[in-house]
Amino acid sequence: MNSSSYVIRSIRSDEWPQVKELRLDALRDPIAHLAFLETYEESVTKPDSFWQDRASGAAVDATLRQQIVAVGEDGVWAGSVTVLVEEAGEQDAFGQVPERSQGHLVGVYVRPEHRGGEAGVTRGLFDAALAWSWKAGLDRVRLFVHEKNGRAEAFYRKAGFLPTGRTTPMPGDTGELELEFAIERG
Repeated sequence: MNSSSYVIRSIRSDEWPQVKELRLDALRDPIAHLAFLETYEESVTKPDSFWQDRASGAAVDATLRQQIVAVGEDGVWAGSVTVLVEEAGEQDAFGQVPERSQGHLVGVYVRPEHRGGEAGVTRGLFDAALAWSWKAGLDRVRLFVHEKNGRAEAFYRKAGFLPTGRTTPMPGDTGELELEFAIERG
């Protein structure tokens, strides 16, 4: 499959079963411990209401969070990324107060059979997440990558994200590097 074989779009609220399925698959990935702050064991026991709330809070009409998916011709979700909106002057998830409104990319996951090659799924997801962020009026988009997740960091750099020089300590390990993709507003 090539990138034109996928529909890249925001999720709908009623797609919570697919949100749950993809997230649980992501948490079973061999490098999940480097990429996600939750575990499969924690998430698999959550009630349907949790997944329903998660989907509705990040659906196409949401303004503070947006989950974007790549859907294959067969209807299977190949991957996903979520944009969290962090407002200037308000505390973020790490206790910091950003000076500018920004997007924070989280939950980046592409199923192994859709990675690499000519598919361009991850790039398509990132392009859509950036487009949504700029349309929402955000001035900056950032993400964090575990210091030991070299494959992800290499992709993020290729996609135009650059290290800021800041790191965020994470429980039990050395930390996560912050990368940003900034544009100048005229």
